[in-house]
Amino acid sequence: MAKVDPKKHPMPEQDPEERIKNFNEVALGYDVETAIAEAKRCLLCKKPVCIDGCPVEIDIPGFLLKIAEGDFKASIDILKDTNSLPAICGRVCPQETQCEELCVLGKKFEPVAIGRLERFAADYEQENLEITYPKCSAPKNKKIAIVGCGPAGLTCAGDLAKMGYDVTIFEALHDTGGVLRYGIPEFRLPNSIIDAEVDYVKKLGVIIEVNQVIGHSISIDELFEQGYEAIFLGTGAGLPKFSKIPGENLIGVYSANEFLTRNNLMRGYLFPEYDTPIWVGNRVAVIGAGNVAMDSARTSKRLGAKEVHIVYRRSEKEMPARIEEIHHAMEEGIIFDLLTNPVQYIGDENGWVKEAELIKMRLGELDSSGRRRPIPIEGSNYIASFDTVVVALGTSPNPLILKDAKVETTRWGTVVINEETGMTSRPGIFAGGDVVTGAATVIEAMGAARIASRGIHKYLSEK
Repeated sequence: MAKVDPKKHPMPEQDPEERIKNFNEVALGYDVETAIAEAKRCLLCKKPVCIDGCPVEIDIPGFLLKIAEGDFKASIDILKDTNSLPAICGRVCPQETQCEELCVLGKKFEPVAIGRLERFAADYEQENLEITYPKCSAPKNKKIAIVGCGPAGLTCAGDLAKMGYDVTIFEALHDTGGVLRYGIPEFRLPNSIIDAEVDYVKKLGVIIEVNQVIGHSISIDELFEQGYEAIFLGTGAGLPKFSKIPGENLIGVYSANEFLTRNNLMRGYLFPEYDTPIWVGNRVAVIGAGNVAMDSARTSKRLGAKEVHIVYRRSEKEMPARIEEIHHAMEEGIIFDLLTNPVQYIGDENGWVKEAELIKMRLGELDSSGRRRPIPIEGSNYIASFDTVVVALGTSPNPLILKDAKVETTRWGTVVINEETGMTSRPGIFAGGDVVTGAATVIEAMGAARIASRGIHKYLSEK
């Protein structure tokens, strides 16, 4: 066997001092020579356990081998056989805890950079190849409605269109992509990439109707009356969670959802070219330490904040954000106030937030999340000045659609489904993604959508 390079080939990136001044993509992608060299690190295992770590079951050794051979067209065809959004997944999936974590090479060296190579193949197709589309099955003349145009909805729609179904996506917002567009900044996922992936799904025959709030402009019952024989709920988890501490209603205290939506979907960072003002001031506190918190902090820096703090009640070890996102935030000068938690926010005479009362924490025994429970240290309170606070403590599903759908939900407001088929308690209605799990990852939502698409096909075939 040829000698294997023990380390991944590094990804070229914008310099931190330059990138905090713009919203251009931070990671710049592999060139052809680097991609081939990285793909050749794959051991082509007889039992490729890396596939077990992929929620959408990509033939990982297959697409890597084709890159190694320089056959980039064959590589993207293999990817798109099970994944309609490879350029997106190559950028935002947590490969380090999924396929790459199981990579056999990773037992001795660094694993193959599967995510970077997925991105390379997808980008190469967009930039250099004629886009081709799989042959869909014969039309079945059965209508299916997909509620939500995020990663789950797009995946389910694409799979069903390939099977020959007439598929329509109903999206509440004025643009496509769901959380991909409103939640993820362009420096991580450019809108042009989302547009290209959505266009691919449209070319499979999927119809997308925006500005359609199911449960308000059209009800679930009306969709059935209009001839839709199955409905998939891929509405995500867009309802923000708060700490319920004093001062959260002050001006300048945002939910991360609102903050990122104003910036990403409504282009607040281009004000006044776009009519969405967004002001952060000099000092920003972001509460939480997940990917959304990192996105909020790094966005604040680009909007001109001189000092941005991540305020997190546990230590760095417990932070749920991807290691890559934490690393980028640190490179960009984000300050981490760890083992710290807000007690209240204090406003000025005009109702604007001006300060936060914080308390230091220590870690106790393990809690239900498997992490050590944070415990306040009595008497450690202190006051810090902030012009803006962004609360990034997670989300839950919006109850409007679920009430209208009349499906069983959990005490957390998520939808109860049959894990094997994706069907809810109401026959003909299926669900997948964050509306079922609560806020999770893009690729997990896509994996759930693939299960649901198979469940819908089985349901309609037997109906």
